[in-house]
Amino acid sequence: MATKDTYEVVRSTEIAAPASTVHGLIADFHEWTKWSPWEDLDPALERTYGGSDRGTGATYAWKGNRKAGQGRMEIKGDTPDEVVVAVDFVKPFKSSSTATFSLEETGSSTHVTWTMVGPRTFMTKVMGVFTSMDKMIGPDFEKGLDQLSKAATA
Repeated sequence: MATKDTYEVVRSTEIAAPASTVHGLIADFHEWTKWSPWEDLDPALERTYGGSDRGTGATYAWKGNRKAGQGRMEIKGDTPDEVVVAVDFVKPFKSSSTATFSLEETGSSTHVTWTMVGPRTFMTKVMGVFTSMDKMIGPDFEKGLDQLSKAATA
């Protein structure tokens, strides 16, 4: 839940696939190339994987052009119904946030909620004068969830 010192972006969708299939695409950073909304921002994106192969302790670092920026993610929590990811950007500006993917199997499909919460830093407050984090990142989440659905049902 967002406060005056934090922002929150939330998007949800229904995916016609079992939770285990969807979870596999989220808890393994190697699979993110199939659905992440930011993968096509830089065709020459440099990726580095580390830590565990998947799940808690897995890491993913990227370095790309101006659009892709630079940063690192680490899976901090991994259960069958939730994956928690620490997201740290270095460029275009430094920021840290937590992304949570919640999965709820509903019959033959899975309800997926992607939430990102982070502090309202000086930079996000300045950007907030022109746009909100929700308006800036929300469409990316929608695109990512659509691509996640396509990857899970392929």
